Amino acid sequence: MAKLTTRARKDLPKKDFGLPGKVDKDGKNKAGRGSYPMPNKAHARVAKAYASKEENAGNLSPANKAKIDRKADKILGEKHGMPKGKAKDKRK
Repeated sequence: MAKLTTRARKDLPKKDFGLPGKVDKDGKNKAGRGSYPMPNKAHARVAKAYASKEENAGNLSPANKAKIDRKADKILGEKHGMPKGKAKDKRK
């Protein structure tokens, strides 16, 4: 995975984050552009893994994990967590 520098992360649009625009309790933007940057497939895979870890530790809600997974799946070309082309149509 390519290193995402601080400068490159700051230049990413909000749409490239799994959770864009996190704000603290005072309404101030703490996380800069957002959390879980996904400018490419490698970062999307890492974001999914890290989100699972954080959810299991109780640091991330299931709803936010689902948002991250949906965004990552879209980048990875997956549907419902299955790789593209691997889903089988059971209707026959």
